[in-house]
Parts: sequence; C-alpha cells; structure tokens
Amino acid sequence: MTNMQRWAPVLVRIGLALVFLWFGSQQLMNPQQWTSFIPSFITFISAIKMVVLNGWFEVVLGVALLAGFHVRPVALLLGLHLLSIAFSVGLSPIGVRDFGLSFATLSIFLAGRDMLSLDTKLKGSLN
Repeated sequence: MTNMQRWAPVLVRIGLALVFLWFGSQQLMNPQQWTSFIPSFITFISAIKMVVLNGWFEVVLGVALLAGFHVRPVALLLGLHLLSIAFSVGLSPIGVRDFGLSFATLSIFLAGRDMLSLDTKLKGSLN
C-alpha cells in the first residue's frame, strides 16, 4: 500500500465523524429546527425528545469514530442509522445525500481500524 493510500481510510473516518458531530451538535443546540424530520410513526416520545436523543447518539458515536475507538461497531451503528434516515426522508436531495454518506460510513465498518485510530494504538500494528 502506498503512503497516500494509507491515508484514505483515515480521511474518510475523520471526515464522516465530523459530519456526525456537526449534525448531532446542531440537534442538541436547537432541537426545534429538527422536529420536522421525525417520522410520523414515532409516537411513543415527543419529537423534541427524539431529536435530543438522536443528537446525543450522533455526538457520542461521532466522538468514538473520530478517536477511532471501536471503529467497526460504531461505524456499523452510524451507517445503519443514517441508512434508516435516508429511507425515511425518501428520494429527495437530502435522502440521496444521506444514502451515499451511509455507504461511506459502512465502508469504514468493512475496513475497520486505520493507522491513526485508537483501536490500532491499543491493539498494535495493522499487519
């Protein structure tokens, strides 16, 4: 693997972690702006509470992904979460974007830890 290729999974992991952190923090700071995205079938909790829970989910897992801590399970959860959002939003610019981002996140799940992840520091060499 060339030196530049080694950086590809690092950049994808960090970039997507920042996306999740941004969206999660925005939901926590102003949940009222996000309630319209809550599907109508979610009736067991208020829309505001659901947005706040979702915000915390994305922030906590976004931090873990940024650090490279438990990369595979975190990326799987975030990828499936975003895929469910893409399907609930439907065939729209937002849904198509989220569909692509979910597949990029699932690619992190498939690749696993990278050279700068905390998992690599804790478990040793990638080889």
